[in-house]
Amino acid sequence: MEAHALVYAAPRRAEIRPVALPDAPPGPDHVLVRALASGLSRGTERLVFEGRVPASEHARMRAPMQVGDFPFPVRYGYALAAEVEQGPPELAGKRVFALHPHQTRAWLPARACHLLPPGLPPARATLAANMETALTALWDAGAGPGDRILVVGAGVVGCLIARLAARMPGCEVFVTDRVAERARIAGELAVTWRAPDDLPAGCDLAFNCTGAGAGLQAALDALGPEGRAVEVSWHGDAEATLRLGGAFHALRLTVASSQVGRVPPARAPRWDGPRRLAAALRILAKDPALDALIEHRAPFFDLPARLPALLAPGAPGGGVAIAYPPAGRDGAPAQARTAP
Repeated sequence: MEAHALVYAAPRRAEIRPVALPDAPPGPDHVLVRALASGLSRGTERLVFEGRVPASEHARMRAPMQVGDFPFPVRYGYALAAEVEQGPPELAGKRVFALHPHQTRAWLPARACHLLPPGLPPARATLAANMETALTALWDAGAGPGDRILVVGAGVVGCLIARLAARMPGCEVFVTDRVAERARIAGELAVTWRAPDDLPAGCDLAFNCTGAGAGLQAALDALGPEGRAVEVSWHGDAEATLRLGGAFHALRLTVASSQVGRVPPARAPRWDGPRRLAAALRILAKDPALDALIEHRAPFFDLPARLPALLAPGAPGGGVAIAYPPAGRDGAPAQARTAP
């Protein structure tokens, strides 16, 4: 049985490569899934694509089902919506989400497959890992009703944080980004847009989702006394410079990190990864407005040619949902196998 996978092969070069799959399950609890859609994580996968994962983070940055080691070649990704083609009766024919790289078919442990709630389209389901990140960021921040909140960076994660925060009673939520066209996405999510030179002051919380030190500085500058800036984005091998003079100490500001790899300590006694992912999927199923975040639909076999533009810093538009060929059409066109 043959499948095809996206492989990050060298700096700024990706390839579609065939993958031989066993005809029978590799273990008693495995199911065969056929990909319907997967999500491209533009921030993290840009660093993978460019070979910018620091050596010190090679182990910690491994995706759950990554194949290969950093820097190259690797099969990377963690947002796959698929249909179970072979498996136990309770899963056969069902649609599931899995933390798996971009690949047309795969054998997966049944425990790694999470059923999609009724009514959740596969493309929107690819936002599940990002939604987990947004939930964790709000938990780490200690956000509550009535807070005044700024989100710096209107990418997928930033917009999800803003959308969740805006639905808490009484919250004032603002989002900003250097890419002005993202104001339209903020509007569709019912979140107030602010230009970078017109940011609110006196915020209780501010999130940086830009992957740049300037974004974190903007978050700090918007805080009121005892305010908290939460760094959500991952900077890879980039350095950040902050101005910690001025009012930083006088206002007793705090900079905190948020990382989706762990459930925050206050929730860990009751929450684990599967429960958090199930919550993310439920939220996605109940909020069709989040379809506004998916602005690109990229055919899987076109990825090698399209990745340089899709992963470029400041690339316009929102999220990217990768579309897979229907059942029985898994062959890769020759021109799609490598990037220029």
